[in-house]
Amino acid sequence: MLRNSDIHGYNVPGVADKIVTSLFADDTTAYLTESDRFDDLQGILEKWCIASKAKFNVEKTEVIPIGTKAYRDTVIATRKMSPGQDPLPGDVHIAKDGEPVRILGAWVGNNADQAESWNNVVAKINTSLTQWGKSHPTPDGRRLIILMVVAGMTQYLTKVQDMPEHIEKTLEKTIRDFMANGSRPLVGISTLQKPITDG
Repeated sequence: MLRNSDIHGYNVPGVADKIVTSLFADDTTAYLTESDRFDDLQGILEKWCIASKAKFNVEKTEVIPIGTKAYRDTVIATRKMSPGQDPLPGDVHIAKDGEPVRILGAWVGNNADQAESWNNVVAKINTSLTQWGKSHPTPDGRRLIILMVVAGMTQYLTKVQDMPEHIEKTLEKTIRDFMANGSRPLVGISTLQKPITDG
């Protein structure tokens, strides 16, 4: 429906089809140019919801203006993607510069602080490790917990967004402290990072 609509989307060099939308489970990301109409997108999504018996959460809709700073500021001020269009609905959030928006687990936005998204991950890791630590795991148990918690909570975001160096250092210290059970580490981090077969 979207590809055969009046929505232009974006042409990206090296990509055969125009980029109009990406879908994953119940998340939809649509890419509208300033000449595309939000009303057209909403109409298509409403038809799709009727056909699929799904519900589109307009209140969760967020817009990240793409373009020059002047264009982005105009979209935010007027709530219009171009002068001749109707304003975006009032319940649609428009992200300002520096404000990250979560899309499929990654945080994106114009001039958004990429490190900010990692603060929540580090906090969750610390909470989880504190909870696990209460069970008095063995050193091998601690190793497995680190693999499960630290690797499990960082792998996806690292892939889609990279890990800032200061977060990497923070997590290394967190791992070292967890392995030492809060006391002075008896083994250096470089030794801990080696395969078990290396002793």
